[in-house]
Amino acid sequence: MEARGERFLRQRQVLFLFVFLGGSLAGSESRRYSVVEETERGYLIANLAKDLGLGVGELAVRGAQVVSKGNKQHFQLNHQTGDLLLHEKLDREELCGPTEPCILHFQILLQTPLQFITNELQVIDVNDHSPVFFENEIQLKLLENTPPGTIIPLENAEDLDVGRNSLQNYTIAPNAHFHVLTRSRRDGRKYPQLVLGKALDREEQPELILTLTALDGGSPPRSGIAQIHILVLDINDNAPEFTQSLYEVQILENSPINSVIVTVSASDLDTGNFGTVSYAFFHASEEIRKTFQLNPITGDIQLVKYLNYEVMNTYELDIEAKDGGGLSGETTVIVQVVDVNDNPPELTLSSITSPIPENSPETVVAVFSVSDLDSGDNGRIMCSIENNLPFILKPSIENFYTLVTNTALDRETRAEYNITITVTDLGTPRLQTQHHMTVTVSDVNDNAPAFSHTAYTLRVRENNSPGLHIGRVSAADRDAGANAQVTYSLLPPHDPRLPLASLVSLNAATGQLFALSSLDFEALRAFEFRVGAADRGSPALSSQALVRVLVGDANDNAPFVLYPPQNGSARCPELVPRAAEAGYLVTKVVAVDGDSGQNAWLAYQLLRATEPGLFGVWAHNGEVRTARPLSARDAVRHRLLVLVKDNGEPPLSASVTLHVLLVDGFSQPYLPLPAAAAAEARADPLTVHLVVALASVSSLLLVAVLGFVAVRLGRRSRAAAGGGCSLPEGPFAGHLLDVSGAGTLSHSYQYQVCLTGDSGTNEFKFLKPIFPNGLVQDTETKAKLQF
Repeated sequence: MEARGERFLRQRQVLFLFVFLGGSLAGSESRRYSVVEETERGYLIANLAKDLGLGVGELAVRGAQVVSKGNKQHFQLNHQTGDLLLHEKLDREELCGPTEPCILHFQILLQTPLQFITNELQVIDVNDHSPVFFENEIQLKLLENTPPGTIIPLENAEDLDVGRNSLQNYTIAPNAHFHVLTRSRRDGRKYPQLVLGKALDREEQPELILTLTALDGGSPPRSGIAQIHILVLDINDNAPEFTQSLYEVQILENSPINSVIVTVSASDLDTGNFGTVSYAFFHASEEIRKTFQLNPITGDIQLVKYLNYEVMNTYELDIEAKDGGGLSGETTVIVQVVDVNDNPPELTLSSITSPIPENSPETVVAVFSVSDLDSGDNGRIMCSIENNLPFILKPSIENFYTLVTNTALDRETRAEYNITITVTDLGTPRLQTQHHMTVTVSDVNDNAPAFSHTAYTLRVRENNSPGLHIGRVSAADRDAGANAQVTYSLLPPHDPRLPLASLVSLNAATGQLFALSSLDFEALRAFEFRVGAADRGSPALSSQALVRVLVGDANDNAPFVLYPPQNGSARCPELVPRAAEAGYLVTKVVAVDGDSGQNAWLAYQLLRATEPGLFGVWAHNGEVRTARPLSARDAVRHRLLVLVKDNGEPPLSASVTLHVLLVDGFSQPYLPLPAAAAAEARADPLTVHLVVALASVSSLLLVAVLGFVAVRLGRRSRAAAGGGCSLPEGPFAGHLLDVSGAGTLSHSYQYQVCLTGDSGTNEFKFLKPIFPNGLVQDTETKAKLQF
C-alpha cells in the first residue's frame, strides 16, 4: 500500500488531463467524513466509488485524483476498490490549533470527463495532551488583613486539546483558608481564581503552600499541577489601579520589531514600597510572550516578533500592575492586527500536456489552481497570460483554471511556446506571481517537400566519363522527423523513346544526378525529365520538378571536305584560261564540320603551291582565286594544298589538294591526244639520232639526251593514263550542315559530274549552274554542277 501511495504522489506531480469541450464541468454535493486524530496510516475513511455512485474500476478509468490544499497529501485513493485511505497520521493540534471543529477540505478530481467533487474531513480530537502551567511555582503575597472573599487571580494552565478534552476546572489542596473558582475568558480558555475563605493571621501562619491542580474533561482525565507559595504581609490597603480597564489598539502586520504599540499605566495611592508599581503579563500564552515584550517600569508594550495576519489576527493581553506590598490590579489590552498585502498569490499546477499536436484547436494544455493567504481585496485574484499567444484561460470551480488552445497551432510557424501565467491580487500594492511553462508542438505531416527550383537546367560537356556527377536537385520539407525525410526518384519520361534509365541516375537520399553514359552532342543535344521528392510521413506527400540537361559541344569532329571529293578516285584539274585577270574564281573548297558554335567556324589557308603568289584562298569562304594576271611564262600545271581548320580548342583540320591546269580557251583545251603523244614519242628518237649523227662528238651528251627523252616519255604516259576523272554521283549526305560565313555547302546544293565516254578525246565537261549566277556554260557540256 505504501508503494501505491508513492506512485500516486509521483503521478500527482504531472497529470495529463484531456477535456472534451462539449462536456461541462460540474461539482457534486459536498460530503463530510470524519476520522479520529492519531489514527494509523491506511485507515479506511470511506468508499468513494460507492458514495459517488460509480462502478468498480470506474475511478481508474476516469482518472480520479485527490487534490488537497497546499500540496499536502493526507489521503490516498485505491482506484481498484474505490477506498479512500488515510495516508499519514493526523495531528489535530498541528492542523487546526485551537479551531474547532477541525475541517480538512479536499477535492476529488475526475479527468474524463472533467469533474470536481468537494469533500470535507473532520478530524476528531482525542485527549492526548495534559494541562500545563507555564510556571510550576506561583509566588503570592497577601496582607494579613485581607478580608475573606478576596479573589486572587492565578496563572492559568494550557491544554492543546479542544472540546471536552480541553481544560475544564481547577482544584486546590489543602483548602482550610482558600478555595478556587474556575472562570472562562472570552476566547473560551479557563483560568483559576483563588478565593480567601478564612481570614489570615500572620502571627499564626506567616506563609502557606498550596497545590493547584488543572483537570481536563477527557476519559480518563489528564491533569497538571503548580505549587502556590503564599506569603502573608503586613497591611497594604491600596492596590494599583489602571487608568483604563480595557485598551484597544490596531497595528499593521508589517510593523517593525521593537516598535511600541501601546503604553499601559497604573497608579497606587500608597507610598514608599507599597506605592511602587511594576507591570507584568498575566494569563499570557507562550505565543504572546514570544510576540510582545512589556517594560515592567514604564508599561510600554513592544513588538519583538513579526506579526502575521494570516496566522493570528487578534491578541488579548492581560496586564497586571503590582505594588511593593503585593497588591495588584489588572487591565486588558486587545491588539487587532490589520492585514497588509504581504502574501503574493500562489499557483498550483495540477497537470500539463506537452507536446501537443499541431492543427488541433481547443486542446487542454494545463489545469491549475490559485490561492492567496491575504483577506479582502488583498486575497482577490486575477489570472492572465500574454495576449499574443494562441491560448486562453477558462475559469472553473474552486479557483481552478484550464489553459486551452484558442486556434489550431502550426509547428512550422512556431514549434515552441513559452507561456507565462501571471496571477495578480487586488491589494495595495498589488502583488503577483508568475509561472513559466514551455509547451512544444508535435509535428503532423501537412507539408509536402518543396524543390528549391521548379525547373533545373544542368549543363554537361559531351564525351563525359560515365558516372560523372552532373548536378543535384534539392527539396526541403518544413515538417520534422520522418515527415521531413525526403526521398528522390526519377519519374517516367513523357517521351517513351527517351532511354532515361541509361542516361542518368539519381541518388535517392542526396538528390545527386549522375550521367550513366558518355553523351554525344551531335546525337543528343538536350533532353529533359521530371524528378519526384516524397517524404516519409503517413500519408506521404510529394512534389515534382523539371530537370533539363543541355549537352555542351566539344571539338571532336575535324572539318570534312565536300568539294573536291575525297573518295580516292582520280581528281579532275581545275581549268583556268590564261586570259584570266587577278581575282578570277578558280574553284571553291567546300567543307563542313559536325560540331557547332565556334567549333564549326572554318578557316581556309593555302599551305603550299607550285608557284607561290599566283593563287590565293579566301579564308572565310574557301574560294580559290588568281592573285595576279596570268602570263605565258606561268607553268601549265599547278598543285595547290589547301588547309581547312576549325576554331575549336584545340583546333582540328583537314587538307585537300587541288590541281589547276592553265589553258588557252575552254573550246580546245590543251589535252594531248594519244596519237599525237605517240607521234611525238616516235619523233623524239629521230631527233636524237640526228643529233648523234650530227654531233657524235660526245657520248656523254647522248646519254644525257636519252635520259631526258626517257623522262618525257614517262610523263606523257601518266598523262594519257589519267585522262579520265570522276566525282561521286548523286546528292551528298544530308547530315553535313553549313555554318554561315564559314564557306561550307548547304543542303540546297548538289553536284553532278560526269565524263564523256568518247575514246577519242577525254574532255572535262565543265560546270552548268542551275541558277544563272556567273559561271561560264560550254555548249558541249554534258556534266553539270547544281548549286
